[in-house]
Amino acid sequence: MSVETHLSDWIGRTEQAAPEAVTPRLLDRFRATLAPHLADFGAAPAGVHWCLAPPAIAASGLGPDGHPAKGDFLPPVSLPRRMWAGGEVEFLDPLREGDNVTRTSRIADVQTKTGRSGTLCFVTVRHDLVTERGLALRERQDLVYRAAASASAPPAPAEIHGGSDLEWGVAVDPVLLFRYSALTFNGHRIHYDTPYAREVEHYPGLVIHGPLQATLLLNLAATWGGGLPRRFAFRGLSPACGPQTLSVRAWKAGAALELATVTKVQVTAMTATATW
Repeated sequence: MSVETHLSDWIGRTEQAAPEAVTPRLLDRFRATLAPHLADFGAAPAGVHWCLAPPAIAASGLGPDGHPAKGDFLPPVSLPRRMWAGGEVEFLDPLREGDNVTRTSRIADVQTKTGRSGTLCFVTVRHDLVTERGLALRERQDLVYRAAASASAPPAPAEIHGGSDLEWGVAVDPVLLFRYSALTFNGHRIHYDTPYAREVEHYPGLVIHGPLQATLLLNLAATWGGGLPRRFAFRGLSPACGPQTLSVRAWKAGAALELATVTKVQVTAMTATATW
């Protein structure tokens, strides 16, 4: 049986997380972790939905990388390295303090491809988040699984947009990474275990979370636009690693706002597009 045939059995699988409230305590922790790089538009801060209702898996149910073991909701991909490759969010109704949020998730697609970096498996997950008022947002998350790593050359600098209409310099250190992992109940060791990140997954240092970068880009967009965009699409291009001041940039491009995170060595780590 091919990998594609075996994993295609997971397409259509759904799960519903237990409802979780947008509590004052959660909002306090979120603001304390990410201030002053948050938009203030009279609702819950942009990106707090990525902190709601994470899977609460016992330690015995975790894989060696700290992620929940595969084969339950997510398909049992044999490739060991998992990364958040990108996605898109459609915001329909901003979350507010006190909302009870229920998330329903569905495996929309599983594809295995071979590229220059070897075999890759892409898993597309779709989420609907609902409050008492109705559907609050729809999200597509793209996960990518890769083969075990070996030491490799650092990524080459990418072409970067020459200017920006709005830019933040965000100081990223191990404390911020640990606190964001705690906010999202993310046990992936590449974000807080330096020996593991370097010696097992062969990153040059601790990896800055994809959702953390997306949260910063989303808040920069909401600051520029005076509120949540209707649609926010993002794509990870290269890992951002190690303590640094991460550049978070936005510039107008026609009817859209284009955004990017750029590392201290001038590598574009993530790009995004926001539309209202």
